[in-house]
Amino acid sequence: MKTSVTALAALLGICVLSAPAFAASSYDPFGQNDAEDYYAEQSPYGYQGTYNPSYGQGVQAAPQAQVQPIPREVVAFSGNYAPGTMVVSTSERRLYLVLGNGEALRYGVGVGRPGFTWSGVKTITAKKEWPSWVPPKAMLARRPDLPRYMAGGIENPLGARAMYIGGTEYRIHGSNEPDTIGQAVSSGCIRMTNDDVSDLYERVKVGAKVVVLN
Repeated sequence: MKTSVTALAALLGICVLSAPAFAASSYDPFGQNDAEDYYAEQSPYGYQGTYNPSYGQGVQAAPQAQVQPIPREVVAFSGNYAPGTMVVSTSERRLYLVLGNGEALRYGVGVGRPGFTWSGVKTITAKKEWPSWVPPKAMLARRPDLPRYMAGGIENPLGARAMYIGGTEYRIHGSNEPDTIGQAVSSGCIRMTNDDVSDLYERVKVGAKVVVLN
């Protein structure tokens, strides 16, 4: 039965960490740690199936209602942040790219589910187009049926672009499941639609500040 690997990302969540959010690490975003832990012991969507490790195939998940993605728009914004800063409001499930002159570009985002929220000030240390996915060892121990590697592409759960948040294993990344935007479904990563993350990617430089607020 045909399905997309992107459904797995929505069903199983994002970014289970092997270390505390702000612990120092030698994390290499382009090496063997280039992975998201999409497995959750109890999926918020009740997923109980198994995954076929062949690229782009697996069991058919239960149908989910699709919702219109949250439009990005320029809005009034107050705060002592330099232009180019990204401010993520976890409670609002919005990301603000500060433009200056009292304005910001606002995007809808998916954020960490209960128990996986975090806050702090970090920087973008790397950017990658169509990032690959390599499940970490801890995840494979729980789910040996998962693929060992998935090349970047439209079926990849990390979506079209990824911006790596230094000092953590979190990312701001794309998603092929627009129905998860505006929800608390991940394990700490900030997810966006592929269209929005591609737009943000072009505006943000390595070294940009990321402020995550609960």
